[in-house]
Amino acid sequence: MKRALGLTVLASLLLAAAGTALTQNAPPLPAFPQQTPEEKAKSDADQAAYAKAPDTEGTGAFPALKEEDPGLPNHVVYRPKDLSKVAPGQLGIVAWGNGACAADGAGARLHLAQMASHGYVVVAPGGIHSGPGSTPLPPQAPGAQGFQLQTTAADVKAGLDWALAENTRPGSPYFGKIDPDKIAVAGFSCGGIQALDLADDPRVKAVIIENSGTFPDDANFLSALNVSKATLKTLRTPVLYILGGPKDIAYTNGMDDFQRIDHVPVMVASNDAGHGGDFLRPNGGPSAKIAVAWLEWQLRGDKTAGAYFVGGDCGLCKDPQWTVQRKNFPETP
Repeated sequence: MKRALGLTVLASLLLAAAGTALTQNAPPLPAFPQQTPEEKAKSDADQAAYAKAPDTEGTGAFPALKEEDPGLPNHVVYRPKDLSKVAPGQLGIVAWGNGACAADGAGARLHLAQMASHGYVVVAPGGIHSGPGSTPLPPQAPGAQGFQLQTTAADVKAGLDWALAENTRPGSPYFGKIDPDKIAVAGFSCGGIQALDLADDPRVKAVIIENSGTFPDDANFLSALNVSKATLKTLRTPVLYILGGPKDIAYTNGMDDFQRIDHVPVMVASNDAGHGGDFLRPNGGPSAKIAVAWLEWQLRGDKTAGAYFVGGDCGLCKDPQWTVQRKNFPETP
């Protein structure tokens, strides 16, 4: 289950990267992890099961839904189902970048619904192209370098801008419900790089990068993203990296980012899930739990959530499934 989504996303990502590498004479692409026939069969079965699995509402206080809002074309919104139960200024915003920078705003649907159920409006670019109510993903159009990313950082930012505009629009179901000081950017794989691109936006107060990291400057296979190691110097807020261990093809890049970031608090939490992470697991798996705790601590100042990350006996530090590294961290939440 852990590998299925990762291999699908990674295949798309590396196929896209190959177009850049071949046209720019870049260094060879990293080796694609090979699957045994048994692993391939399990991966296919897990992916098929995930595609048929129902949407979930998350485990937070606000059961969530996913929808396409007519006021925001080509995006998918995850939000509390009953906005009448949301107090003024109670909602935060998470602008999400999809795996492979694909136009499937439902690719991480269980993970994003889990975030939304804790009182967030989560917006992902693209349409509903997986899971219930899905339509086929549009074919990837060729570009000047042999490929074209289906979504951009500007598309991710458009979701953030829309949510803030809805907060001030009389008659909007979100009117007055959002706190504009509670904004995060996050993303998976290629979408994590999009999140890094937007992290210097002064409205952003928290950053989560999942199974991702910037490419070395001499081997940037996705130059269309316009993100480099220098981008790390523009970070303004604490940053959380969630990685899938050495089996994760983004692990080396993410760990290198961690080593380079020296001016803001940064944390890496890594397990053995590989590049696909926990996205196929119920409610987004352990990674979603960690991501929600980070949002609660960074955006809402929740000290109980902060204790999950801070101190020698932090909650995550004591979890044997995770390896944790931190820099520039406070001693108390």
